[in-house]
Amino acid sequence: MKKDDVIENIILMVRGEKVILDSDLAKHYGVPINKLKEQVKKNRARFSKDLMFQLKTKEKAEVSEIYEHLSDLMDSKTRPYAFTQQGAIMAAEVLNNMRTS
Repeated sequence: MKKDDVIENIILMVRGEKVILDSDLAKHYGVPINKLKEQVKKNRARFSKDLMFQLKTKEKAEVSEIYEHLSDLMDSKTRPYAFTQQGAIMAAEVLNNMRTS
């Protein structure tokens, strides 16, 4: 499977936008999800609403039903963050800066 195919499998449609959830983004970049969330929180000013948003409870339930690889979301007490394409790029920059610091 090519890298582009893997990306295609984790892109979801939420609120009419193509997004990648925080858990899939963390896996893709090879970092623990808590590390991704920590870096996003530290750099919150860089993530406007058009780059990232938190799923509502109903949205969380819907994506966990529709996308098999997200079935674990139902057991999670937290609501995931969704990153737009530009948000995913910003997350990569933030994580890269973390690694080089």
